[in-house]
Amino acid sequence: MTKLLSTNLKLLLILSLAALVGCSSSPKKTGDGLVDDAAEAMSLELNGSSDENTAGPLQTIYFDFNSAQLTPVAKSTLEANAMWLKDNDEVTIQIEGHTDERGGHQYNLALGENRARVVQDYLVALGVSAANIAIISYGKEKPISYGHDEGSWSRNRRANFVVTAK
Repeated sequence: MTKLLSTNLKLLLILSLAALVGCSSSPKKTGDGLVDDAAEAMSLELNGSSDENTAGPLQTIYFDFNSAQLTPVAKSTLEANAMWLKDNDEVTIQIEGHTDERGGHQYNLALGENRARVVQDYLVALGVSAANIAIISYGKEKPISYGHDEGSWSRNRRANFVVTAK
């Protein structure tokens, strides 16, 4: 009797585990690995920003001082962003160009626009629909780091992504 109970208990445990495994959702394959659909959907918010990690897997691009030229790291990041945007063509974005606090207001607005446009042009060259991308420059008006040193300035020289439709 004890042996039969033990066998039934083992069988019940095996069946329970099999049911749990069978009910789990399969992860989705993305450009850089496996991602759970629910986790990705939660991180992709309307008006979500890459600065706040709420724009899905889209990552912010950083620039050198007084430059709108893409670095090799920025190009690599944009290639991953482009792959995701092409796979999710219902998502539209706004690219926001930013600068650090140094320089005049008009100069920084122009530099921020150049940064946003360079990012847009690179994404379009990689096959992302231009109709899904808008750009805007904030110049030095919306810093994410408020220090007055190179560490803070380098975080503010950026182009970030905001989800405008999904």
